[in-house]
Amino acid sequence: MKDYIPIAQYTYEYEILVLKHLLDKAAIPHIFLNQTAISILPFHSNALGGIILKVPESYISKAKEIIEKLENTNDHLKIV
Repeated sequence: MKDYIPIAQYTYEYEILVLKHLLDKAAIPHIFLNQTAISILPFHSNALGGIILKVPESYISKAKEIIEKLENTNDHLKIV
């Protein structure tokens, strides 16, 4: 996990659900820090620093491409 680099931050768990599926589908190793704590105590998200997505350095560009594509899409899978 020490070789994983943080590349994105989200406030609530629902924001990462589609992204998690897309990262799994693309076989990109990833870790979402604070996911469990925020799913139990969602109003503590800011205090905990949010849900942080970390990926290995060699996968950063591919992961960012997936995030960008998801954020710029106009279909029903768009993150709110």
